[in-house]
Amino acid sequence: MARLLRSRLLWAAVILVALAALMPLWLSAYMLAILTGAYYFGVFAMSWDLLFGFAGEVNFGPTFLIGLGAYTAAMVDNAWGPPIPVCVAAGAVVAVVGGLLLAVPALKLRGPYFGLVTLVAVLLLQNAIVIFAGVTGGEIGMTVTDVLSIDADVNYWYALAFLVASAIILYGLSRSAIGLILQASGQDAVEAQALGFNVTKHKLAAFSISALFSGVAGAMLIFYMGTASVDTVIDISIGVQVIIAAVLGGRRTILGAALGAVLLIVATEFLRPLGQLNTFVVAAVALAVILFFPDGLLGHVLRAGERE
Repeated sequence: MARLLRSRLLWAAVILVALAALMPLWLSAYMLAILTGAYYFGVFAMSWDLLFGFAGEVNFGPTFLIGLGAYTAAMVDNAWGPPIPVCVAAGAVVAVVGGLLLAVPALKLRGPYFGLVTLVAVLLLQNAIVIFAGVTGGEIGMTVTDVLSIDADVNYWYALAFLVASAIILYGLSRSAIGLILQASGQDAVEAQALGFNVTKHKLAAFSISALFSGVAGAMLIFYMGTASVDTVIDISIGVQVIIAAVLGGRRTILGAALGAVLLIVATEFLRPLGQLNTFVVAAVALAVILFFPDGLLGHVLRAGERE
């Protein structure tokens, strides 16, 4: 406990959360809306980092899990209209089940094939949504009958509280025995298996946890936006943003992924007046960080602190 209280990372996180909690006092509703969306992306990025940073499995289709959670919650809401928590829980269950159905055969593959399977899964989900447009709303999207709140401050508090709770849980898991086993499995699966660890079981557990948080975040996001569509929760470009955010913040840091997501979303919004140059500038900066700071922003700071 004493070591934890001396941690610079802990106090930096506490200060950042305290500052974030005060944002509604001076930011406009527009800026709060940007940050609210960024916080949900932070959960997406942290979930992805748990699987890639620790288990060593590159999921090129994080929006498959996000989309399952989002669309399931939207369809349940439209069909039966239960309370929002029930819809979110349904989205989480389907995301975990769908993730397991994908991961069980995919984890038997080696090299880049796991990543290719997850990417193809996104394309299949996109096509399924278009084919079954009568149920899913197709390319137009599906409007939900309920929203979390019409108040910008309340929506902000929901997103921030969810981000902080997710960060605590995922960071704790990454530093637990499970996280250490995942890290060993990601670095050398053969050696980890020789030590008696069930590598496949632990990777399935990591995928399930990643699916759970992705599904819940996806479901909450559509109840914030009021609609579910391919462009906002499933499109491959959304998945690329999630991956860039996690790598930008720092692989194998969990908290860095959330920081990277917030920086990426906010920077993209501020650079919007540049038009098409917006994406180019953001991508160029992200590429420079990856090339010159492969540990990511937070990862680089932590490594520098360890050398002192």
